[in-house]
Amino acid sequence: MAVWDDLVGQDQVTAQLVDASRDADRFVTAAAEGSAEEITASKMTHAWLFTGPPGSGRSTAARAFAASLQCVSPDRKLGGAPGCGFCDGCHTTTVGTHADVEIVRTDLLSIGVKETRDLVRRAQLSPAGGRWQVIVLEDADRLTEGAGNVLLKAIEEPAPRTVWLLCAPSLEDVLPTIRSRCRLLTLRTPPVDAVADVLVRRDGIEPELAAQSARATQGHIGRARRLATDERARARRAAVLKLPMRVDDVGGCLKAAQELLDAAGEDAKQVAEEVDAKETEELRAALGAAAGTGGRLPRGTAGAMKELQDRQKRRSTRTQRDSLDLALIDLMSFYRDVLALQLGSRVALANADVRAAVERIASGTKPEQTLRRIESVIACRQALDRNVAPLLAVESMTMALRAG
Repeated sequence: MAVWDDLVGQDQVTAQLVDASRDADRFVTAAAEGSAEEITASKMTHAWLFTGPPGSGRSTAARAFAASLQCVSPDRKLGGAPGCGFCDGCHTTTVGTHADVEIVRTDLLSIGVKETRDLVRRAQLSPAGGRWQVIVLEDADRLTEGAGNVLLKAIEEPAPRTVWLLCAPSLEDVLPTIRSRCRLLTLRTPPVDAVADVLVRRDGIEPELAAQSARATQGHIGRARRLATDERARARRAAVLKLPMRVDDVGGCLKAAQELLDAAGEDAKQVAEEVDAKETEELRAALGAAAGTGGRLPRGTAGAMKELQDRQKRRSTRTQRDSLDLALIDLMSFYRDVLALQLGSRVALANADVRAAVERIASGTKPEQTLRRIESVIACRQALDRNVAPLLAVESMTMALRAG
């Protein structure tokens, strides 16, 4: 399977990347023969910015491009597109073990100056064995201003055969000075049918569940896969979709708000249970905690353990916020369905599995009320982005939902 097969509904972007990877291949081949032309004269460049709404597959596109740049399949010399998916270059990039491909993602709130300087230092190195030195920064929108300025210098003065692949939801999420020096690729939300097909073909999901998950997430590939494969995720979504029926009085509003936060906290706890214990154990072993001393750490290593605990705490905060935001997106999709029915739209309902509840709200309220409720959910998401206390923001939203 070629690395491009995971790019769902992105034919135009795929074609651009294939063309660029062909030019990149010709550049490296010519360089080996001592006759390389300037890379700027081709469809290849040293810095790319992948943008698109959540679930569009921008990180998948960047990874596929990274693999194609390292492809060593003999077929490419016969006119085949780089990115076969089977050669050593493609395989090691895909599984994350290629020595010349650094994939950077963060589950924290931001990417700081120190981490970015480390990346810039790495970018100055020549490829160890691959064809390019590739840095994939999946969360470029989380760079602090200082980190962005550090990255800017590296992009302004690129090292030979180093490629930066930045991913962000939109152009506005990246410093203007950085985006002006990158080649832009804009991805779109893939069609629901295409997402369902991928879930069936690649993940072995039953067609009915795949179609329902793709429809419920409106083409968000990652969320659709999680919904289709995680029963707890489906249970949490079902609980969120009951909220519009429970905000008839003040007590119901406050209780619903608390339950939303508790569910988000449970998500964060689940991640902590899966990851924190393993990280802590690995660090203790690396620091030399002796097995026969009750696990006591050697002198001078307490700071490293404290740094890990602080990082885990920040990750828990981020996980809780992300989980709460997903719940708000599900809630907004419910009112989107309500509005569609009220306006007589023929668009397919995202939440067809709770159609009875959608119809009940739609018949008992007016479109103006539904729009105000959608606006209240949006306002809650914006408040959370501004670090408003989560309980206060969600309680304010549920009260607004009651008022309509």
